[in-house]
Amino acid sequence: MRSPRAALALTTAGVLVVGALAASPAWAKTPTDPPAPVFEDVTVHDPSIVTSGDDIWVFGSHGASAHTQDLMSWTQNTVDLSQNPDNALFDDIYADLAETFDWAQTSTLWAADVIRLPDGRFAMYYNACEGSSPRSALGLATSDTVDGPYENQGVLLKSGMPGESENPGEVYDARVHPNTVDPDAFYDADGQLWMVYGSYSGGIFLLKMDAATGRPLPGQGYGTHLVGGNHSRIEAPTIQYDAETGYYYLYLSFGGLGVTGGYDVRVARSKDVEGPYLDAQGNDMREVKADPALPLFDDVSVQPYGVKLMGGHLFGRELGDPGTGVGTGYVSPGHTSWYQDPDTGRMFMVFHARFPGTGDLHEVRVHQMWMNADGWPVVSPMRYAGEIAGKVKRDDVVGTWQLVDMGKDITATAAEASDITLTKTGRIGGAVDGAWKLTGQHTATLTVGGQTYQGVFAPVWDPDLQAWSTGFTAVSAKGVTLWGRRTVEVSGQAAVDAVVADLSLGDTSGVTVDLELPTTGTGGTTIAWASSAARTVAPDGTVTRPGIGEPDAQVTLTATVANGAASASVPFEITVLARTPGVLAGAWSFDGTLADADGSFAHATPTGARIDAAGTAPAAYVADGVDGPALHLDGTAGVRLPDGLVQGSSYSVSLWLRPSALTAYTTAFFAAANANSWVSLVPRGHDGVGGSTMLWSGSQWYDAGTGRSLPLGEWSHVAFVVDGGAASVYVDGELRFQGTGFPDVLAGAGNVFALGVNWWDTPFQGDIDQLTVWNSALSPDDVAELATR
Repeated sequence: MRSPRAALALTTAGVLVVGALAASPAWAKTPTDPPAPVFEDVTVHDPSIVTSGDDIWVFGSHGASAHTQDLMSWTQNTVDLSQNPDNALFDDIYADLAETFDWAQTSTLWAADVIRLPDGRFAMYYNACEGSSPRSALGLATSDTVDGPYENQGVLLKSGMPGESENPGEVYDARVHPNTVDPDAFYDADGQLWMVYGSYSGGIFLLKMDAATGRPLPGQGYGTHLVGGNHSRIEAPTIQYDAETGYYYLYLSFGGLGVTGGYDVRVARSKDVEGPYLDAQGNDMREVKADPALPLFDDVSVQPYGVKLMGGHLFGRELGDPGTGVGTGYVSPGHTSWYQDPDTGRMFMVFHARFPGTGDLHEVRVHQMWMNADGWPVVSPMRYAGEIAGKVKRDDVVGTWQLVDMGKDITATAAEASDITLTKTGRIGGAVDGAWKLTGQHTATLTVGGQTYQGVFAPVWDPDLQAWSTGFTAVSAKGVTLWGRRTVEVSGQAAVDAVVADLSLGDTSGVTVDLELPTTGTGGTTIAWASSAARTVAPDGTVTRPGIGEPDAQVTLTATVANGAASASVPFEITVLARTPGVLAGAWSFDGTLADADGSFAHATPTGARIDAAGTAPAAYVADGVDGPALHLDGTAGVRLPDGLVQGSSYSVSLWLRPSALTAYTTAFFAAANANSWVSLVPRGHDGVGGSTMLWSGSQWYDAGTGRSLPLGEWSHVAFVVDGGAASVYVDGELRFQGTGFPDVLAGAGNVFALGVNWWDTPFQGDIDQLTVWNSALSPDDVAELATR
């Protein structure tokens, strides 16, 4: 149960050190390390914490829930409604919450919050939103047990209605009134129940609640405005009272929640639960609003405000470093909850996160928190692994580190770590200049770039090292967070051996595209390449395939790995496949017909706004195509191509596009094995590729951005080639993307194909001409010829 914190005994750093509860950290000079943590992960988007006995529960969006007893090993209780509509939290969720689903015009729920009422019942504040507008409903359901079934008590608030609002006499205005989602119920220092809520639209609002019923006290309308307005991307509020500092802390998520949304976590504070809430620079968060003169979801106006605790970041790894992949970090972490252990006083932030290179996959994460010397929360740079912050000595800190500066921007670009050194004399060198000093058992002051940061050093479980290590977290008076982790420094023969062990070019038995050849590794290691046949595979990785009819080429690439006086040579045998003739699958010239010009397939057919929606009108054409008439799509419909058009791991698609509008995620050419495995040519990609034209695949996510946008009202040629896991994308005959590891989406039978539509997104608006689909990988010369008018 989240309750008043006045009885909690905390140190001035906001953490109670209870040595009997866990083994001491490795750097505390104890005979043995703490045990390695055991993590069991779950997917609950927008997690909200509540306790029941020894169990700690999270409830989130789409009916998902999970529980744990140690904040590390979680058990999934219910899953997303799209995976299982028979949700155990209700007897019949769609019947029980019919009013909410009907009002919000949706079949799913948004971020639920559960709290325990004084009489022992559990109150669930459920909510749903239409999605493209703030038409939402927020309601209450109660249960005698935390896992339900919950009994609906009715809708409490609505938003997005025409001609009225919850504020008597006012017409709903999304710029000033809230979107009634993202509730968080909490108790203040005196035991009074409140609920904070809101997302985008008019911002974040606060309501005083009746703890006996779980309902808002009458006469408040939407309540007290705390933050935001004018559709600024601020949401997911939660409020924590800290008895030691005497502040109420309002945690928020800025930005968009998706993999390209730039979600981040911020905080402001107030001595009064009703505000005003101020950030570290004294800014009143009530005034933090988007500029009404700018487009919707203006981030630039709001990103300077709030103390930014966490955002997308990457503790990168070089070749030869411990671990695997690109390193450790988060993408769009946010929608926080908080938990304070009633026995130890230790504080934790609970949130969902996405991860580098894994698309929209998300999991629950928990990080320990402390209050710094200025009374602001600071968050551990690594997930909670059972650590307890104890005494830190100077020798525990001196050495090489990676430093992440979270900055203040709302951005989809991860903050990447830089290399620094903390010296025995208290200096910080490397990528930044500054100073550090210990100010208590584990509290610290860091000065970087002339700015002072207050924080703590703490033990962390490093997932790359798979060992206990040390981290730091600190916040400046400007509301900027620094995170750091100790690194392992190797050089000489040890560095060479590590790089050699990690060096790989993947499967080189059938190379068709340029190779990515690394040139650096851990500890300043260099890698030089030599080729036995430089005309076929150059030392920089450029590949020139043998021509049609010629034999495949065999090449030896040799890497010379060096660090100081130590070196080693590593040979790689490469088979470069000869080019093969193009094999045409189907062709559509759209000369007033949807017929395949080759006659191999049945006619294509018009659709509605989705790939599986029947068309209500015949196909339309324009006279001024690339060569004769062209297909015209008005943004409300598409064309379904014949099923089974392509099957296999090598194929090519060529077409001419003349968009009259560009909308994010809209597909021009779509191919799918099913709704979870697809390939899409997107004229305007997501923010992660700067909105450029891209080849996109999900849910084995692959983003092939071209760095180029198509002009409106003009014809552009776009083609993509997939060849056994290699992908190339061309715009107007120019190679704009080339990469490997493309998902084998179309290997099976029964694939579906469409122009302008998929199962989810806004249909394409514009013209399409001269579509050709090939059962083979076209060469650059082939594509160049197709791109010639």
